[in-house]
Amino acid sequence: MPAERMPTPNSRPACILVVDDEPLVVALLADFLRLEGYEVETAKNGRDALAKIEARSYDLVLSDLRMPELDGVGLYRELEQQHPSVLRRLAFVSGTTEPPEYASFLERTGATVLGKPFALANLQRLVQRLLQNQQ
Repeated sequence: MPAERMPTPNSRPACILVVDDEPLVVALLADFLRLEGYEVETAKNGRDALAKIEARSYDLVLSDLRMPELDGVGLYRELEQQHPSVLRRLAFVSGTTEPPEYASFLERTGATVLGKPFALANLQRLVQRLLQNQQ
């Protein structure tokens, strides 16, 4: 486990919720983050993510934009209404940033986004930066 994230007796590893409908993407993200020393839970869409967020607190939420049932924009809007404090811990990992509805949403909200495909080093930097900003 990397030294900067090794839990001390009074701490725990950061818990990250990965929200994506593509099983291979979820597996890649979850496996990488676990290897980095994080606790990881997954959700297959925004609706599933909301139920998990109701049940527990996450240090970080990484979500796709385009998903069935409730997409990333819908998840953002629901969080805005129900759990606004989670928004500062939310980042999008998506290959769908070009369509006008997503581009205008990202521009309007200033939401953090990491475009797919991405280098694992970029994901690692994003996660570290977002977690450090909460301290």
